[in-house]
Amino acid sequence: MKLRGKMIPCQSREALVTVMSYRGGIIDGCLQHPRLDQKVNITSLSQLILTLNSLLDLEDCPRCPMPLVKGEERDGKHMAVFRIQILFREHYTWQGRLIWQDEETETVFHSCLELMQLIDEILAE
Repeated sequence: MKLRGKMIPCQSREALVTVMSYRGGIIDGCLQHPRLDQKVNITSLSQLILTLNSLLDLEDCPRCPMPLVKGEERDGKHMAVFRIQILFREHYTWQGRLIWQDEETETVFHSCLELMQLIDEILAE
């Protein structure tokens, strides 16, 4: 694995996560990303982070921006929809934005752990 000496912005790397239910770290939901042909079922926060990390490995920044993920119309039975925008990644530290579409709120995260904590806090309410 080749490590870069500085952080490089990675443009519009964005994933869409739709959560149907959540309890104690167990998610019933799916992940959409421009590099995926179809949705990926997500069953835990750790699976979400590992899947996103694998997708980031494919990016090999810098590169042309990928198209933004278009959310599908839902039947209103989902619990939450998040857009995760990863702006920088150095080694295993991510910096980006978590956008909670249902509440039209946005917050910044400075690490994978902080991202996991934010999602857990929102869904546990």
